[in-house]
Order: sequence, then C-alpha cells, then structure tokens
Amino acid sequence: MSVATRTEKLDGASDARSWRTLQRVIMPGDADQETLPLYLDAGSSVGAFGDAPTTVRGERQAKSARTADGANTASFEDVVSRTESSARPGQRLSFSTYFNAFPASYWRRWTSLREVRLRVLTEGPGTVSVYKSNARGSLQHVETARVTGAAESTFDLTLAPFGDGGWYWFDVTAGVEPVAVRGAEWLTDKEPRANGTITVEITTLNKTDFCINNLSILGAHPEALKSVQEVVVVDQGTRKVADADGFADAAAALGGKLRIINQENLGGSGGFARGMYEAVKNGSDYVLLLDDDVVVEPESITRLAVFADYCKKPTLVGGHMFDLHDRNVLHTFGEVVNPYVIGPAEPNPEQEMRHNFSQETLRETAWMHRRVDVDYNGWWMCLIPTRVISEIGLSLPVFIKWDDAEYGVRAKAAGYPTVSLPGAAVWHVSWIDKDDMVGWQSYFHTRNRFIYALLHSPYEYGGGLVENSLKLDLKHNISMQYYTVQGRIDALRDLMKGPDGLHPMLPTRLPEIRAMAAGYSETQFKADVDDFPSVALAKLPRKGKGFSVPTLVKLAPWLAKNVIRQVATPVSEQRQQHPEVVVAHQDNKWWRMSQFDSAIVSNAEGSAASWYKRDPKLVRKLLMDSVKVHGEVLREWPRLKQEYRDALPGITSFEAWEKTFAEHSEFSED
Repeated sequence: MSVATRTEKLDGASDARSWRTLQRVIMPGDADQETLPLYLDAGSSVGAFGDAPTTVRGERQAKSARTADGANTASFEDVVSRTESSARPGQRLSFSTYFNAFPASYWRRWTSLREVRLRVLTEGPGTVSVYKSNARGSLQHVETARVTGAAESTFDLTLAPFGDGGWYWFDVTAGVEPVAVRGAEWLTDKEPRANGTITVEITTLNKTDFCINNLSILGAHPEALKSVQEVVVVDQGTRKVADADGFADAAAALGGKLRIINQENLGGSGGFARGMYEAVKNGSDYVLLLDDDVVVEPESITRLAVFADYCKKPTLVGGHMFDLHDRNVLHTFGEVVNPYVIGPAEPNPEQEMRHNFSQETLRETAWMHRRVDVDYNGWWMCLIPTRVISEIGLSLPVFIKWDDAEYGVRAKAAGYPTVSLPGAAVWHVSWIDKDDMVGWQSYFHTRNRFIYALLHSPYEYGGGLVENSLKLDLKHNISMQYYTVQGRIDALRDLMKGPDGLHPMLPTRLPEIRAMAAGYSETQFKADVDDFPSVALAKLPRKGKGFSVPTLVKLAPWLAKNVIRQVATPVSEQRQQHPEVVVAHQDNKWWRMSQFDSAIVSNAEGSAASWYKRDPKLVRKLLMDSVKVHGEVLREWPRLKQEYRDALPGITSFEAWEKTFAEHSEFSED
C-alpha cells in the first residue's frame, strides 16, 4: 500500500492540483448535543501508535478506555463549531463515528475512485493518526503524523483493499497542551461523472411543525443548498404549511428557492410522484425525496449529491434512518425484499437492527464494517436521478406502502442500482413506535405487497406470499383485530379489479377504509383505561405462569383447538360486559390475545386504548372470506400478473400522473 504523508505550515507551498471535497468532518449544533456519539468519540482506539486492536465478528472488543463515570469520552465542550473541535491535554479525539468516518468500501464499489486524500488542519502540538478496517471489522493503524503550531496534514490513501467492506478514519491526540482541529476533509482530484443539480421535495400532510423545522434547518445551512435548484413542498393537508407560524422566515432564508404545491391527499406515492415530475420538468439532475416527519442532517444532502455525481452510472442514493425519540439508534444499515414471501429483511443474517452508537462505537461493532448492498432505500431520504425517472417512469399510484421498494427494484431491473450511503441520514419516528400492520394501513400493506409480487416476484404464484398472507389473516382474526382482517380482505378484492382503478381511487380509498372503523370496537379509542368498564378476570392463568407462545411441536394441535374455540364457543355475558384483562401494546401478540374473550389494549403511542371483543360469528365470516379471496387470487394469478405487468408503463407514466395532478391539485403543464 502506498501512503504519502505530508505535514506543512498553513502558509507553505500549495498543491497545484484541483481538489474536490467528497466528505467533510462536521459537528452537531447546540440543539443536538445528545447526538454527539454520531459525530465524535474520545475513547482510545489504540493502546500505542501502530498497535491497533483487532475486532473480529463474534468477538467483542474490550472497552478498557471507558470508565464508569464517563471519563475519557467526548463531551460537548470538545465541539468548537460546525467544523471544529478541540482535544484537551492528554485527550484523544476519534472521528471513527457514523457521520465522520469515511465509508471507503462504498466509494470503492460504486465509483471509479481508487484513491482519496485526507486533509486535517490542526493548531497545537500533538499527533494525527489514520486507521482503517476491513469487512471483518479488523482494525489497522495506517500512519501517524506529529504536528506543531498551525499545520496541515495530508494522507493519500488507497481504496484498493476495500472490495467487501471497511472504513477509514483518523484520531487526533493532544500532549501536555490542547490541540485544535480546525477542519478536515476527504478529497479527490478526479473529475466527477456529473455535476448535478437537485430538487429537494417534501411531501407533507398536516405536519406543519416538522416541515417548518426542516425548511429552517436548510435555510440555516446554505452550504447544503449549493447544488439545490429548488425546494418543493407538496402540501396535501388541510393545515397548510404556508399558513403556519415561522413560514415567512423559513421561506426567506431559502432565498427564493422554495415553491409550495397544494394538492389533495394522494398519499405518499402521489406526493413523491409529484416531486419526481417537477424535478424532471424543471431540468434538475436529481430529486431528493424527504418525508415530512423527519429531522434532516443537512450535510447529508451534499454527501448524497457528491456520491451520486461520482457513481459510475446513474444511481439511486439513499440516507439511513435514526430513531427520532432515541437519536443515537440506527434503524438498519440497509434493506432488501425477501423474494419468496415478499417482505423486508436484512441483506445479511449478521446485520443487527436498532444499533445504538452511544453504547457501541463504529470501531467496536464488527458487523458494521461489511458493505451492505440493498434493493431499495426508504423514501424518508432518497436521491433519484431524473434520467432514471424519465426512463422507467414515476411512482406506482398506490397511495402508501411498497412504493419505494417497488421503485428501487424496478430501477435495479433497468440497470440502475440503489446505494444506502453511510454518513447521510435523517431522524424519523421508529417503526417500534408505530403499528402500521394493523388498522387502516393494513389495507395498503396487503394490496400493494401483492401488486409488488405480481410485478416482480421471480416465483410462480408469488412463492410463499399467499400462504403467509393467509397466516396473517388468521393471526389477526384470533387476536380480535377484525377491522384489520376486513381491510386485508377488501385489499385483495380491489387487487382483483386490476390496475386501471389505481389512479381513480387515490383520493377516495383512504376515507372509505377509515369510515369502516366505526363498526368495530377495537378501533374505538379512549384516553384512559378507567373510561372502560372494570376488569373482571374470568380465567386464571395456568399454574400462575400466564400465557406463552406454544412450541413448534405443540403449535398445530394448540392452534386447531384455539380456532375451534374462537368459532364455536359463545362469549359469556360477563365477558361481554367486562374486559378480562388490560394488555400493554408490546404484549399484544396473537398467541396471547387469542386466549381472551375481551381485553383493553393500548395503542402503539401509549396515548389511548381500545376494547377488543371476541365475536364468534364474525370470526367465522372473516375466516371464510379470507380463504375464498386468497383462493380467487391464486386462480387468477397468471391473468393478474400479465395484466399488471402490461399496465406498469402506463400507470407510472408522466401522462397518467399529469391527468391525476390536474384533477386533484394546482397544476400547470408549462
């Protein structure tokens, strides 16, 4: 490996080559102090220079440098500004963090670059040390430079060994005096494939506070707007962003780049399709799709755009999602679609979900050093080249759910990959704080999952999809979630009607599905459990141990006995008048709920509860309807498959969406 190290005074001779910034080191703002572990760490990454510890999958590195009282860890007093930090005497600052380590394997795989330069500006006596990792998570010291006074240290680093994974990062160590880090950048002297402009598009529905906050963040970071041609907000709500407090200031800070489009609620797919459409029409090279209920790290916009510019060919580049309520927790490093059951899964079995960087740093987490390749990136943050949109069309008109997965897979089939890029992210409410598999959203999950399978499943009759869907219906049914089951049944009935109705039902299907909820007790929420009748325990738990999931050996007879009870045993008068138990949301499991005749169950947000009541007559009807409609889908699968695949270019075309926009929004074809 060839590594060149140069340390010089800032007023020394300059490099004649023209350097472009790929990624700069950044710090959190004052309002984001809790996210410091994502930017800066002060643990010791090596015992002595050149003596790097090794972390291998299956082995956990000892955190000997960390003490119980938090000594020798980063604190916010180490942050000087957005791009500056300072190491106190005897302290080592490590930039082996999510936002500041350099994801070398991603640049190695998806771009033509084979070398990068790290430039670190420091002031004071100390050392700058560079490290790297491989796909197994093994760490290696690369080079150390001693610095004094105002210095610029540069390291020319090869990307050759990063074929399967690995990162670069650097540490700065102070001696008896402090060392200031005035800035640091990862650079290249190579020209990009493109120098693209961006339309940033936010689809919003009555989340004005979030939307104004993100517009304000963008306005406060003009460096993130350098490549942004336009910021488009597609407002589909009744509480308009333009009427919200703070809008005028947020709009002014964006310097005339903001445009508001008012549109009926056509769902996420309708809003994001509008953003795609507008980006193509205004001549942007990329559209960056953003959810409304996120908090964006503005540097991510620059990083996504620069990476896309350097990709070997047009590539969809997405950002990761951190938990908005636990802000150092990463949801996942990337997702694929399970081709057999058509469900999201991790790209490799050793990837972990919900990693907390405040508990384990990047260098302490071996599995995170392997490059993760994906099928798609969620549209909480995803940059899409407009060239791809012009070729393969806009989003499916499916309102919500599966539109992002389908688009990523459709693009991949056309030769345009998706990359989930480390170091670019938003904060979003985690899925564990939502329950979108029950209630009205289950309709869209079910219908759109089957549409995806008809369009893209490599297996005849969708592989294990129908079997899995039947099992889900059964679980919801015996859990007294009847509204959810009815929505799933209606979803398959609408699926059978074919693709021609997808555009017309965009503004109408949601209110119709929600109106159905009035007929089901489990959808009638009250703020306090005391608002319901008192609990009257009717069945004591066996041996006082409560209920547990049956073993695989006992599952079939247990389930058969349970289903018979559900459909044949009447509910006593007492259980109709009084709930048996109060169940917390996290305990709302099918194998537990199926044991009760009635229960008070809290919602995912913890803000309310509803009364689940067993209804044998309804159980029988829903079971029969579920089996019948799944059988019809199977019988009609070949016809439906051909019908949806033939219709795909038309229903995702500019012409089809233009008609929908014209009917349901402020729209001009100019």
